[in-house]
Amino acid sequence: MYRTVTVGLDDSPEGRAAVEWAAREAQLRGLPLQIVHVQEPTPRFTARTPLFDAERYHHWAEQLAREVAEHVRLRHPSIEVITEQLTGAVADVLCEAAGFAEVMVLGSQGIGGLRGAMAGSVTMGVVAHAERPVVVVRAHEQAAGEHRAFSGGVPPPVEPYRPVVVGLDLGRPDEALLGFAFDAAARRRTALRAVHAWPEVSRSVHGFSSDAAFHDTLARGEASMLRKVLRPWRQKFPDVKVIEASRCGNVAQVLVHNSRDACLVVVGRRIRTGSLGTHIGPVTHSALHHIAAPVAVVAHA
Repeated sequence: MYRTVTVGLDDSPEGRAAVEWAAREAQLRGLPLQIVHVQEPTPRFTARTPLFDAERYHHWAEQLAREVAEHVRLRHPSIEVITEQLTGAVADVLCEAAGFAEVMVLGSQGIGGLRGAMAGSVTMGVVAHAERPVVVVRAHEQAAGEHRAFSGGVPPPVEPYRPVVVGLDLGRPDEALLGFAFDAAARRRTALRAVHAWPEVSRSVHGFSSDAAFHDTLARGEASMLRKVLRPWRQKFPDVKVIEASRCGNVAQVLVHNSRDACLVVVGRRIRTGSLGTHIGPVTHSALHHIAAPVAVVAHA
């Protein structure tokens, strides 16, 4: 049984934002928070530091983990916080740690991010190979960003969350992806927006005399398939309000557009047995690079 929310820590704004998000997720799930800091045998920055002091580096790493853990305990006294210092190649170690976690959380700058151990290739490597859900958090993400803006009057006792968004491929709807998305919305007591898109079809491939009539027929069919896929999940999570967003257009662009007000975006990644490299698919890749909200990548067969 996976019994922790695990977060990879480094000394960057992205890493610290990931820890804060992971702490809130652990609280929502009623699970311990495990903070993992990976010390590289030969840190990448030593190439620019001829007088590298290994002992001082290890002391700094241990102090960083202690300080961050103490900060989390002060902000979230109800959750158990565990720290772990590991050594090795960062992506490999975090992938192994993800295998024992309910959720793995990492920080990332998005396009062009080079600062910090979690940025760039490390985060993408973990996302591409971990078989447990991985949530990627940007540096600017704060608690207030998950909730709807409040204006005037008496504030509600519990601030309402922004919606959870899930991107769906109706050709291969996966239970792990839908289960994670519905569960996330239920825990936050918020709506789930199910986004599905299909590409524009050239008029040469259909026999309709009117493009408008063909598009309307196609749209009704796609919307019907989306309702069919969601029907058993609505029954399983009757308290979750489901918003169906079935649109014609570029799949990645439709997902990004429908995620502007999300507190969490859930996308899938097919597990490719024996494949090399970071194969995560174009839609998931676009989501990680262009969506400001935290993005959860759920691996599935």
